[in-house]
Amino acid sequence: MLNVGLVDDQQLVRQGISGLLAISGNAQVSWEARNGEEALAFITQQPVDVLLADIRMPVMDGISLVKHLRARSNNTPILMLTTFDDADLFAQSIKAGANGFLLKDVSLEKLVSSLQLVSDGSTFLAEPDMLREFQQKKSTLDLSEREKQILRLLVNGRSNKEIAKTIFLAEGTVRNHVSNILAKLDCRDRTQAVLKAISENLA
Repeated sequence: MLNVGLVDDQQLVRQGISGLLAISGNAQVSWEARNGEEALAFITQQPVDVLLADIRMPVMDGISLVKHLRARSNNTPILMLTTFDDADLFAQSIKAGANGFLLKDVSLEKLVSSLQLVSDGSTFLAEPDMLREFQQKKSTLDLSEREKQILRLLVNGRSNKEIAKTIFLAEGTVRNHVSNILAKLDCRDRTQAVLKAISENLA
């Protein structure tokens, strides 16, 4: 039986999740906390196999809770459960040290299997759509300064030859940079890359 610490500011949500996990027969809620601050006190007194935490809560939110635990070298697996389909929250959860990220409309079967996975030390898991959006954003963030410079010139309608002359590079080198930019932005051609750069304010 998996022992779970449940952190959510809504009593009805806590009661619902607790009841459903009990029905599953594979997990049980050892204690409930209304925010991250209460959870820090509970987990000190009663360690659990895995934490299931909401993100947006008063007093101390879920991401701050993760940061506090990791700063204390507490490696309890943490699965974030949220209403919000937000890639930025997902990225912040990863950076803070959470082990998983699921939306609250997840099925009971998937919730229990996800708790078991992170408890067993699985690598980070998330909804496929969320993971795909995050990876796309991460690729964008991975553009080097030179690639960002070339992307800005692409937006201004410059050819490879003109870009090479502007920033004092060989035309072949510029071509290689443009190929890298297309790959990182997941674009099939420079026109699509320019449109993406404009729509997402990348250049």
